[in-house]
Amino acid sequence: MRAAVRDDWRAKVGRLLPVALLAVLAGGTYWLLQRALPTEKTPAARARMHVPDSFADRLSVTSLSEKGQPVYRLTADHMIRYEDTQVTEIQQPALRSFTPGEPEVTVTAQRGTVSADQAVIDLYDQAHVVRDAAPDAPEMQALSEHFRVLVNDDVVETEKPVKLLRGPSVTNASGMVYNNVTRQLRLLGQVRGSIAAAEFNGGARPRATANQ
Repeated sequence: MRAAVRDDWRAKVGRLLPVALLAVLAGGTYWLLQRALPTEKTPAARARMHVPDSFADRLSVTSLSEKGQPVYRLTADHMIRYEDTQVTEIQQPALRSFTPGEPEVTVTAQRGTVSADQAVIDLYDQAHVVRDAAPDAPEMQALSEHFRVLVNDDVVETEKPVKLLRGPSVTNASGMVYNNVTRQLRLLGQVRGSIAAAEFNGGARPRATANQ
């Protein structure tokens, strides 16, 4: 009698075991699905908006070389970075470039922007480039309404009309590209101006080309 009851119990358990396993599997799948779906306690990621996410006054940022020497220094009266674009707007910016053995180059303006990857700095309104004098060259200045600094290439360029002052010489052009590494200056579009006689009497002249 006991053997018959035991065999009947085993038969029932054998029939119910697959059902129980399926129930456990379904319950686990439902739990994982609920964990993956957003709930009121875990909301979906919020879309970025064009609002400031950081700001600072009297900003000063210095970029160093592998040897710990300053390469660039950016200062500004005020900066605001926006959440969606990660672009930084700056007021009264001044960007200085330091190259060992070469004259210091400074770019200033009324306002500017820094790209999200910090590789491009655009300077607007009364933009002014000054390259300090060197033993073989006088001070050089460039004035325009916009200069773009390509930080990684050490290049300053503009697509706007530009006035170039080099010692007593004055040149106007439709645009400019200046490579601070090679010290090569390329003037774009219509180029006109006057070159002082001192430039031809022993004065060192920059390597410059003009594209018409």
